[in-house]
Amino acid sequence: MFQLTTRPSGSTDQTLDLQQDALTKAGCTKIFTDTASGAQTERKGLQEAISYVRAGDTLVVWKLDRLGRSLKDLITRIKELEIRKIGFKSLTENIDTTTSGGKLIFHIFGALAEFERDIIRERTSAGLEAARSRGRTGGRPKSLTASKQALAQKLYADKETSVTEICKMLGISRTTLWRYVKE
Repeated sequence: MFQLTTRPSGSTDQTLDLQQDALTKAGCTKIFTDTASGAQTERKGLQEAISYVRAGDTLVVWKLDRLGRSLKDLITRIKELEIRKIGFKSLTENIDTTTSGGKLIFHIFGALAEFERDIIRERTSAGLEAARSRGRTGGRPKSLTASKQALAQKLYADKETSVTEICKMLGISRTTLWRYVKE
């Protein structure tokens, strides 16, 4: 068994000792430690632990938040471990993917996360539809009114005014001018 322990910045060494004692008692033979917050994107100890474990090993964490920053991140990491035939165990939450009960709990977490994403997607779609029915459209407002757009196209077609002058006159960028000219 291998383990990952983290110590959020500003916490005492007692927290780290508590984790390490629990892991040693659980039979972990190698312990990796991060001294940065578990919410950090770059966690050297986590990367070392994931690189170190091999098929047939079990990655043990003191608490689920030591492995992933969010439920989605946690599920992704555990699926990656499962593909590599590496077990996962969380001591605090008592989840062990090497057992059928632990796999069930984990799959329930995954289903709940997917359900949450679907609900958010449905709410977003309903909100956008309601806004459209009231005549509102999303996105950034147009840079030019219809009359200014027609003026930009006319000035560009006449070729007497330079692109730079047209952009200055209308207060737009070259890219915006090209977009309106193509319409």
